[in-house]
Amino acid sequence: MKRAEKAGFMREMQLDSFDLAILAALQRDGALTNAALAELVNLSPSQCSRRRMALEQAGVIEGYTARLSAARLGYGLRAIIRVNLSGHGQGREDDFARFVAAQPQIRAAFSVSGDADYVLDVRARDLEAFADFVHRHLLPHPQVAQVRSEIVLKTLKDERGPGPL
Repeated sequence: MKRAEKAGFMREMQLDSFDLAILAALQRDGALTNAALAELVNLSPSQCSRRRMALEQAGVIEGYTARLSAARLGYGLRAIIRVNLSGHGQGREDDFARFVAAQPQIRAAFSVSGDADYVLDVRARDLEAFADFVHRHLLPHPQVAQVRSEIVLKTLKDERGPGPL
């Protein structure tokens, strides 16, 4: 491992137009075979495979997942919750981070600037299950001082990844 990487600094990988095309195609469909990917980006399958492997090894591609339909799996309610902690300090924040990691309803969590300390993306089967999570788990947590939630009525856009390539 390079000294800069040991210090926690990762050098940004230089990407060319083929790398960007590979990444864009994989963002649309992570299940593409190397042959199909190579055809899409106008490379030979062996060149495409080497580039894909290099992108994976460099950590540019973090992994592959399937996008599941929460609604079709019975999780029809999505809420955004803003949380303020009762105080700050490494111990308190670590405790809250462990709590968040242990809650399967919390699908994403962010430490943010602004009027909240954290923003949580929560999924629940219905309003009753959501209320149960908030009242039995989130509000009683000793680090939580304030909770404000919004129920998502309609999703206009929900994309993954860093942005347009």
